[in-house]
Amino acid sequence: MENATPPVRLEPWSEEDAGLLRALNAPELTAHLGGPETEEQLVRRHRRYVDLSAADPGAGRMFRIVLLPEGTPVGSIGFWAQTWDDEPVYETGWAVLPGFQGRGVATAATRAVIAEARAAGAKGAGNATEGRRHLHAFPSSDNTASNAVCRKAGFQPRGERDFEYPPGRLMRCNDWRLDLGPSAQEA
Repeated sequence: MENATPPVRLEPWSEEDAGLLRALNAPELTAHLGGPETEEQLVRRHRRYVDLSAADPGAGRMFRIVLLPEGTPVGSIGFWAQTWDDEPVYETGWAVLPGFQGRGVATAATRAVIAEARAAGAKGAGNATEGRRHLHAFPSSDNTASNAVCRKAGFQPRGERDFEYPPGRLMRCNDWRLDLGPSAQEA
């Protein structure tokens, strides 16, 4: 069987990515997340993304997804430190522009971000990120495409949960978890 997953590169989020973030704020891309954000919210999100990509890698990273060989920015993905069920974990999330969906871009980018989170966790030994053995994703229960990405990228389902996103709004989501530990990497 031939691997049809397109090659992607993850590049750290930068000041120049504000336009990409605006493009990803489209109603069809935010329907499972409570709808588009205001300009003020986008400016704050962009600042958080830039700051996260300049911080200690153990805290997480945000990336633009670049489709190769064209070098076209087609989405965003990242991972960040979080506490879930009293456990220090990483969380991940992604978005891909409509014209590039359905081609495996999100799955390829998720596999790449898993490697980044695994490396950040390894470098985090001895600091606040030590012990972040798991990477979680929380797609809306009715977001078929994002739930398929989790399955294809090797996450294990842990059931449905209520998740607050955006702040002040509960959404029903699936809790997917991937083990970042050395034994999971070798499997």
